[in-house]
Amino acid sequence: MKILVTGASGFIGSALVPFLTAGGHTVTRLVRREPDAGRGEIRWDPGARKLDALGLEGHDAAVHLAGEGVATGLWTRERKARILESRTRGTNLLAESLAGLEKKPGVLISASAIGYYGSRGDEVLREDSAPGNGFLAEVTRAWEAAAAPAENAGIRVVLPRIGIVLGPGGGALAKMLPAFRMGVAGRLGDGRQYMSWIAIDDVVGAIDHALRSEDLSGPVNVTAPEPVTNALFTKTLARVLSRPAILSVPGLALRLIMGEMADEMLLASTRAIPVRLLERGFGFRHPDLEGALRHLLGR
Repeated sequence: MKILVTGASGFIGSALVPFLTAGGHTVTRLVRREPDAGRGEIRWDPGARKLDALGLEGHDAAVHLAGEGVATGLWTRERKARILESRTRGTNLLAESLAGLEKKPGVLISASAIGYYGSRGDEVLREDSAPGNGFLAEVTRAWEAAAAPAENAGIRVVLPRIGIVLGPGGGALAKMLPAFRMGVAGRLGDGRQYMSWIAIDDVVGAIDHALRSEDLSGPVNVTAPEPVTNALFTKTLARVLSRPAILSVPGLALRLIMGEMADEMLLASTRAIPVRLLERGFGFRHPDLEGALRHLLGR
């Protein structure tokens, strides 16, 4: 297939693009800088709503991963506006551009997140669960809705609601490791909040599955089958690293330091289950947390 990819240089994109090219697919990257045509790049500027639609012709699929990170910097009013805008404008521009092509791609895979569900305690969350409350839930609802022009034009749209991605060299795990390796890590708050994690290999596998599955559309939880509490995650990572993790960070301290981010990212409890992937027999390479961590960390 000939596949368009946005966010190709990001954490997930950096793993996905080599996987696709190794599988014989041709990848065209949408980039914000000056493009290198020899490397198969097309320039786009979502903020200015500029995209060379002619360069999109002839592609079989599109994978949209671009968007400003939510975990870098405090959530000021301006930053929250940028986060929302980066997801909705880029998604809507791409969806409308694909919808207007003479030969439309068969599928658009437009990334979403489990933030859609908000913080729900120990409630089991399926793809048909109602949306939650809070800033991330608001962003994710708008993010998914922005892909509607492609769906209305007859393009199959898949919305992978991606959990906490674990992988070497980036993502959430890279932020956790220094404290754990120094033996000064511990649970966050009371540790009872659920973390819906997934290994980077399985994120890539799920996207590949969605590309090839012509009967799959709509939201798909891209999380491991067994979400764990923060306390269990902390204990497991410490065991894999052979380091102590007996400390704890009170929720109040996190709120004083991080404000709203603490409640929505570190203390939120989201117990999402990948029901649609499991029903389809998707084979997770790393279904359990300890096995995933040992693989990713070479332990």
